[in-house]
Amino acid sequence: MKFFRMVFESFRFAWQALRSNVLRTLLSLLGVTVGIFSIIGVLTMVDSLEANVKNALSSIGEKTIYVDKFPWLFGEGDYPWWKYFQRPRPKYSEYEYLKNNVKNADAVTIMDYSVANAKYQNSSFDALIHGITYDFDLITEVPIIEGRYFTESEVDGGRNVAILGGEVAQTLFDNENGLGKSIKIKGQKFTVIGIQEIKGKQLVDVGGNPDQKIYIPFLRHKRMFSSGNLFGMIALQAYEDDENMVMLESEITGLMRTVRGLKPSEEDNFALNRPDAAAKAISSVFDALRVGGYVIGAFALLIGGFGIANIMFVSVKERTNIIGIQKSLGAKNYFILFQFLFESVFLCIIGGLFGLLLVYLISFVSLGPLDLILTTGNMVVGLMIASVIGILSGIIPASQAASLNPVIAIRAK
Repeated sequence: MKFFRMVFESFRFAWQALRSNVLRTLLSLLGVTVGIFSIIGVLTMVDSLEANVKNALSSIGEKTIYVDKFPWLFGEGDYPWWKYFQRPRPKYSEYEYLKNNVKNADAVTIMDYSVANAKYQNSSFDALIHGITYDFDLITEVPIIEGRYFTESEVDGGRNVAILGGEVAQTLFDNENGLGKSIKIKGQKFTVIGIQEIKGKQLVDVGGNPDQKIYIPFLRHKRMFSSGNLFGMIALQAYEDDENMVMLESEITGLMRTVRGLKPSEEDNFALNRPDAAAKAISSVFDALRVGGYVIGAFALLIGGFGIANIMFVSVKERTNIIGIQKSLGAKNYFILFQFLFESVFLCIIGGLFGLLLVYLISFVSLGPLDLILTTGNMVVGLMIASVIGILSGIIPASQAASLNPVIAIRAK
């Protein structure tokens, strides 16, 4: 009870001191407010960007390995594209070989894409035509809200069936129900069997905006666009086990070298890419941005901290007589120390709350596809930083007040 009474008394003294000097209080809050706003604002921006990018990467499959001619390199100096350009693209026969022989994969698919105009009556849309196989939806989410996914026979037979992205369906059919209707792609008729929900514009669309895609069976895509410049790749989904990812990667390497007839002395002419590796590389970039945010905010907090310390020195001088009276009535040194330290921390927390409020208000500003979200974690970080600044700024003035001689303090003018 004594502790709580002391906290209450300290809070009351701090509140009275702040109320009696409103202008001085507001000016001293400004530095802390700007500092917390700078740090938490940058952290919120970086966290939102990172979440958006990682969400985009997860949309192309977690625990997934992509077999391609080009490796995904991050921060490794020059990119020797001319070397990778000469490599062969993954073939359908290689996909079949992997599908029939791989043991550590839960799903195997091959995909390719081209741009073509899709038509329905007087409406048209330049869509990304994505050729896929049956296991594609086990690796990448295909959120169908109307209709269904491909059957295995439709994919194996290369049938003229299509699943439309939300934006494509909206443009071609307007308010009509497009299921069962026929659209034309490169002069060939396709029956619409499914329509995806609209995801909306993403900050990063890995593999293209899904709202603007049309999925068709891979073999049909291959026959239609075989004369063009194709960008096919094979994707393999591992079981939910990190150790299995390593085993699958080794297994794919061996099988691909076998099917391509590579000698032991020859290097791989294919690349194995993992979205989770890309996510880790991106995380290191965002960590550097967070450090930058702390550095930027530290300068404002330094100024704010000196401002708070100056106010606390002034407050100690103004209340020297009161300190002397409190000590003469039996107040302990730790009570005086705690009283001024509490005032300093309380002042900084108020400044921190104003800074967080500014970040929260800015989160409502429209930034296109980027949604700013002030997380609870960042709010806690902001208040903790404000509290530490309050302790560092108030510890010397509070110690000075606690060490005052009560007789001298009472006589002070």
